Amino acid sequence: MKIRKWQIAGMNLVYKFYSFDYFLNAMERLGYESIEVLPNAPHFYVPDLSAGDMASIRQKIADHHLKVICYTPDQCSYPVNISYHSETARRRSIQSLIRQIEICSYLGSGQMLLTSGYGYFDEPKEHAWARMIDSLGQLSRKAEKEGIVLVLEPIRTDETNLVTDLPSLKKALREVGSPSLKGMLDTSPMYYAGESIAQYARELGDDLWHIHLIDGRPAGHLAWGDGIFPLDQYILEIEQAGYDRYMTLELTSAEYYNDPSPAMEKSMNALRPYFG
Repeated sequence: MKIRKWQIAGMNLVYKFYSFDYFLNAMERLGYESIEVLPNAPHFYVPDLSAGDMASIRQKIADHHLKVICYTPDQCSYPVNISYHSETARRRSIQSLIRQIEICSYLGSGQMLLTSGYGYFDEPKEHAWARMIDSLGQLSRKAEKEGIVLVLEPIRTDETNLVTDLPSLKKALREVGSPSLKGMLDTSPMYYAGESIAQYARELGDDLWHIHLIDGRPAGHLAWGDGIFPLDQYILEIEQAGYDRYMTLELTSAEYYNDPSPAMEKSMNALRPYFG
């Protein structure tokens, strides 16, 4: 079973109590070549940054010999939600993400992660779904102009009532119908939905564009070896699918916040036997 080392990306989310410089140093020291970036406080909150600040961030990433392979704005809670009932809030969310697409392009990342947002759980689902499709369409048109691919991530049913599994992901991609909108998977919501990497690969084909490859108990986004997910099986399915894009170790559990680097190192070491 083989994957490639360059496919494995670290992410700054779990370094929330450390500086961005510390995160970059850790990634280089631990042997990561790729990173997925969450542009959020405290590392960098885009509305607070000047053009010079952004140039400095881009240069620091280059100086550490790292490549931004995915750009992931915070969008699962207020104030950014592309499916808001409030049109004012939804318009603001779309404009915020349009700006993020521009930053994604500036940092040299070819892809930006999106989630579906959510509608009120006590309103007809089809109302929120229609708002989501309209928002995704607007963002996809901007992405087409910028040469960016948007990757839509299913999330768990306690986080949204919209795109939560493979069938709803396929439906959203089909209804938007943009070449700049692709699908991805996260092994945590995938596990909760009773789905598999093989299913995603078979049903999405070339539209499977990105993977969050993490362990879980099943809750949590954990370092490999700290949960119950079948890594051997996942790697086998990835290889059999011929998947040759990036996979991010999206660790989010608070148990790592005080000292995140051992968890990032543990995950990389767990994957080393599979490197071809």
